[in-house]
Formats: sequence, structure tokens, C-alpha cells
Amino acid sequence: MSAILGPAMSELDRRDLIGAALLLGPTAHIASAEAAPAQGADYWRSVADQYDITREIVPFENGMWGMMPRPVMEAYRRKTEMANRRNSFYARREFDADLERVRARAARDLGAATEEVAFTRGATEALMTLINGYNRLKPGDAVLYADLDYDSTQSAFEWLKTHRGVTVVTIALPEPATHQTLIDAYEAALKANPKIRLMLITHVSHRTGLVLPVGEIVEMARSRGVDAIVDSAHAWGQLDFKLSDLKADFVALTCQKWIGAPVGTGLMYVRRARIDDIDTAIGNGGFAPDDIRRKIHTGTSNFAAFLALEDALDFHEKIGAGPKEARLRALRDRWAEEVRGQVEILTPSDPRLTSGIASFRFKGHTSHAQNVADAEALLKRFKIFTVERSGVASGSCIRVTCAVFTREAEVDQLTAALKAMSA
Repeated sequence: MSAILGPAMSELDRRDLIGAALLLGPTAHIASAEAAPAQGADYWRSVADQYDITREIVPFENGMWGMMPRPVMEAYRRKTEMANRRNSFYARREFDADLERVRARAARDLGAATEEVAFTRGATEALMTLINGYNRLKPGDAVLYADLDYDSTQSAFEWLKTHRGVTVVTIALPEPATHQTLIDAYEAALKANPKIRLMLITHVSHRTGLVLPVGEIVEMARSRGVDAIVDSAHAWGQLDFKLSDLKADFVALTCQKWIGAPVGTGLMYVRRARIDDIDTAIGNGGFAPDDIRRKIHTGTSNFAAFLALEDALDFHEKIGAGPKEARLRALRDRWAEEVRGQVEILTPSDPRLTSGIASFRFKGHTSHAQNVADAEALLKRFKIFTVERSGVASGSCIRVTCAVFTREAEVDQLTAALKAMSA
């Protein structure tokens, strides 16, 4: 044995480090979607069986962050132990190369070039970096955001008013929405405010689950000389798409929601030709001027969290993005379309505009207090855990988020509870 690690142990650590799925990876535990084309109840039960889920409640609040399946949790634990055991010897000598491999894997999954993505500690950090670093605004310009955009990004756009001297324009998205009225809402705002130079657009709303036609809106905005920063935090792993579908130059994503990687992992995408339009992060001169990693400074990373992203992508890809999207939408439709009319569903039935997330409110219950009370009643009476969401122009609501481990019987419990409460 060497002074640090014996040859056999060193090789074992190396295998543990790269998360080879052939050893203990997630792909050994479930049949692939291709191998189970019908994707019936037995197939999805085999997927759900890979999650150690609490039974103290029925979990329908899966949007804050995504539970790691057991194989990813096991890989995260092993890699945490490895990084802790090898300490700075590993961090200084090997981690950068391993992280670069994971970065290339994530970029490939998204259909992007490796040099166009940089790791962050979440989508919010990526969004703050893009908004704060966007350097093409000048005093007198205007920026645009909508009611369904994320709270922190709304605040960041308001921050631009003070620190960039711009005017802030806000809109409320149509409700009920259609594919065309969503495009029209942004186009009308840009026509009415020709000084807009930057806009925020959310791919999948964290408030209602509404899926926006991002590609068409971004192209329309570009034709008017307007850049878009896209918040895709709730899309990657939930929807089947590539970054090229969004037509956007600036996108923020997270790995810790629908991809199921450990908490504290996210991605920032900037199209290669636009990297200079984002300022270098303060104190981050360690990369080449045209390196996207120069734009974000996260400090010391959680080594194991980023390494376990490989295992999460293995698990995600074994299921398949298409089947996963279809499953989540089917679960959403099973309850939302069943109670539509008895309660107010805030998203339309159009599958182009829906996801695994949907929000509702009981008729006339538009205040924050009413929806907090209704969510609490669901929990106390039926053990169903949801979350109140405010900020929608039409009023507060309750968000229901299905997951791949959600079972039909649980959806039916929710449906029965909503019918009982609405009565």
C-alpha cells in the first residue's frame, strides 16, 4: 500500500468516483422504457419502488426539490464518503477532470456544447447571474416580466430599475390561456413598449404548471431586438426537449428537481456567441475570457453532489424523457380533468401547455389566507400534502405536483378529497 492509498483501493475509489452504472448504478434496477413499451402499472410501480417515500403523508408537493431515487442516493453517499476520505488530495488533483466529464454529459443531454454550460448551485443562482451580468442594458431601456415568473427573478428585474436605470414593465398572462394568446400577450407588451430590450420568460410555471411556447415567444422577441432569459428550472427532467427548441441564448436550469440529483446542483447555459454579453463574476478571473465558467463563482463545490448527477442522468435516461413527460401529464390529467368545474383549475387541458404540475382553487377562494387554510385542511383531513402559491394575477391557489413515484391510487385519493371539500 502506498503512503496515501494502496493500488487496489485507489482503483476501487476511481470506480466509485466515476459512478459506473455497471457496478451499482440505477439502470440495473428498472426496465428501460424501450423494454416496456406499454408502460403500464407494473412498469411504473417498478419505478416508484426505487424511491424511499415517507408514509406520514401523501406527497403532492414535489416541486420544491426532487427526491433522489435509491440508486442515486446510494451513489451520493458513496461519493461523499470517497471525497471526505481522500479530502483535498482528491479535490486538488482529480475533481476538476471528473467535473468536466459530468459537465460534458449534462451538456450532451441538453443538446448543447460543453463550453456553453456552467454548473451553479441551482437555477436561482444561474438566473441571478444572468440578470445581474447581462451587460447590454443602458439607462432608458425597459425590461419585462410576467405574473407567473419566479418571485426572486421578479425582484431581480425590479433591482435593474435602481442599478441599471431601466423601466420595468409587467404583464399578467391570460387565464384561461391558449397557445396563441400566450404568444399574443408578449407580443402586445413589446408593441406597447418599444424600449423593452430584455424579458424574462418561464418555461414551466412554478405557480400553476403552465408550459409556455418558449421557442415561438423568444423568436418573436428576437425579431424585435429583445433578448430573453429563460427560467427552465421546472422543465429539465419533466419535459422532453433540447435547448435548441427554446431558441434562447440565456437559460437557467436545475438538476435537483426533475432530474433527481442532490440538492445544490444547477446549470447555466449561454450560447457560445453571446458569452461576452454576460459580465465576468467578481473575483473570478481564473478562466479564459471566453469561458462561461468565468461568469459564475460558486466557491468550493459539494463534490459528491455534482458527481452523483451522472447517476441521476442514468436513472432519468433509463426511463426516457418522453415516457416520463407522458406519465407526469397523465397523472395530472387523472385528477385535474376529473374535478374541473367542481374546483377552478388554473391551467388549460391543451397538452402543449400542461405538465406534471397543476394548481387549483376552490370557487371564490382567491386570497392567500383562504388557500393556506384549504391546503392545511387537505393535510389535516386527508393527509394530503400540497402547497399554497401566491402571485398569480387572478389570486392565490394550491399547487399539486405529481412525481414519477406517484401512484394512481394516491391521485384518486386527491380527487375524492377535492370533491368532498368542494361539496
